[in-house]
Amino acid sequence: MSNQIETEIDVTLTDRNRVSALFRIILVVPVAIFVASFTSDFSSSGWSTAGLLVLPPLLAIVFRGVYPSYALSLNESLLGLQTRVDAYLLLLTDEYPSIEENDIVSITFPEVGKGENMSRGLPLVKWFLAIPLYIVGLIYIAYALLLTLWGWFSILFTGTYPETCAEGVVGTIAYWNRIVGYAFVLVTDEYPTFSL
Repeated sequence: MSNQIETEIDVTLTDRNRVSALFRIILVVPVAIFVASFTSDFSSSGWSTAGLLVLPPLLAIVFRGVYPSYALSLNESLLGLQTRVDAYLLLLTDEYPSIEENDIVSITFPEVGKGENMSRGLPLVKWFLAIPLYIVGLIYIAYALLLTLWGWFSILFTGTYPETCAEGVVGTIAYWNRIVGYAFVLVTDEYPTFSL
């Protein structure tokens, strides 16, 4: 079993709501504001981090060798919320993103013990070691946006979402969640793979 964040999204392929797909960018605004309210600043970088706690776990791992359970719970909840919003925005589902956990999106963090299985110095450089992952991730984002555009037209004209689009978009979301788990949330020392 991988020691990475696992992301599962139950994609709706058929009988899609064409009207909600047409206006999705407008419909997502209220929940996007809610997610943005968890950040300390409302800059564009704040949207992508969704208020995740990075510094307290970093300091706790480096100096005490433990991962604070409150930070783990909060980070898991916030990453799940961000993923539910992403799934809705990128047309994977027609169900409006819940601010509570639901059956459509499942985020599973690896088992984080008392730090005995984690390096105490590696968290200081993980963000730097992940630079190749960011570069590949930007290519995957462009790919996912093209697939979303294709899926959007497909929903508008046929009412279905192509399975190939779903696989690529879900893979991109899962890829970025693994990067977040490695470089920022620090729940694993295992370097994420470059594959979707």
